[in-house]
Amino acid sequence: MKVAITSTGNSFDSIIDERFGRASWFVIHDIESKSTEFISNPNKDAEQGAGPASVELVASRKVSKIVSGEFGVKIKPILDSLKIQMIVIKEPKTINEIISMLNH
Repeated sequence: MKVAITSTGNSFDSIIDERFGRASWFVIHDIESKSTEFISNPNKDAEQGAGPASVELVASRKVSKIVSGEFGVKIKPILDSLKIQMIVIKEPKTINEIISMLNH
């Protein structure tokens, strides 16, 4: 199972990005193989439509869940239709801490 995590940077020490559509980076973590990929978000500076475009980006990586600080109102119905679960984490955690939580 693959999980996307929003991130402020491209390292395991980076903090979760509270924004989904305009996150700086997406971390794609495969829980089975333990592989991790960091993807720069090309939509972070988009004038509009950053959320749906970011959904398209992470959905193309076949993720089942997305972990972020928050999701915009337009995102929930899109993710519901794709059967992708949203996980909201409000407190600042590192990517490493989130991956650790997901693996247990």
